[in-house]
Amino acid sequence: MSLSSAMVLPLLIVIAAGVYYIYNEVMQFMSKSLVRNKVVVITDAVSGVGTECAHLFHKGGARLILCGTSWDKLESLYDSLTNDADPRETFAPKLVIVDFSDMPSMEEVVAEVVDCYGCVDVLICNSSVKLKAPVQSVSLEVDRNIMDINYFGPSTLAKGVLPTMISRRSGHIVLVNSIQGRLAIPFRSSYAASKHAAQAFFDCLRAEVEEYGIVVSTISHTFINASEPPPVEEAGPKPNPLSAFIAKQMTHGVRPSVLADEIMQTVNRKRTEVMLAHPIPRVALYLRSLIPSFLFAVLGAGVKDSVLAEQMQ
Repeated sequence: MSLSSAMVLPLLIVIAAGVYYIYNEVMQFMSKSLVRNKVVVITDAVSGVGTECAHLFHKGGARLILCGTSWDKLESLYDSLTNDADPRETFAPKLVIVDFSDMPSMEEVVAEVVDCYGCVDVLICNSSVKLKAPVQSVSLEVDRNIMDINYFGPSTLAKGVLPTMISRRSGHIVLVNSIQGRLAIPFRSSYAASKHAAQAFFDCLRAEVEEYGIVVSTISHTFINASEPPPVEEAGPKPNPLSAFIAKQMTHGVRPSVLADEIMQTVNRKRTEVMLAHPIPRVALYLRSLIPSFLFAVLGAGVKDSVLAEQMQ
């Protein structure tokens, strides 16, 4: 009797994981038809996450407007999307040079993006630049550049496409932000400040445009883990799909493909707020709200330990 009782919980966990896996597979299959013919703008489309998003939305039949700072990389992405694509099922993407570090050019950039199709259905703000450094070593010029790319650029582009969305009373704006838009970590002062600013802006925007039928979503994720997973030995048996799915969820960091899938699901389900983080960052967020002094003490101790380790090297 005790043995059978002990088996109930693991069995329930396996069943729940299986149902969740099947549900995700079904939703991913259905998502391909929901974005068909939609005009989708992706900033920093040549990054790992941007490229994964471009492939997902292109296969789904979206009318893509791919933005980036390098024309050569944009053309390379264009070729990878169109070479094996069925022209009856997909649309050739349009390319636009967008450099958020050049804010004076944004007025022309916004006009060019809108002129591609005359409207924008989905705007995915994916651009970001990171910096790890002590506060006193970061110049004002660097601070401003980070704010331009992480905050002023996305907010300006969002403002630029709003008039067409408001006139059509529909649209979706997605901010791919960071967990550091909610939780400040030492040695990330400029980056965390820009992410907090972006989070606040899009939270305000969400409430302001709801009456026009416009959805604003924010996705807060941990760091992007772009490293390739270890290859599976050919001699070994193929991994069980369910086991592979569970292992993928437990991997440290967020892989570009996983984040891109989440962006697609966010657009399809019109989610307003999504968090992709493992237990430790989530606990830290709760501590920040409930016991901030304890969290500050932990972070401060971590800084002291890192400084001590550097001095001992």
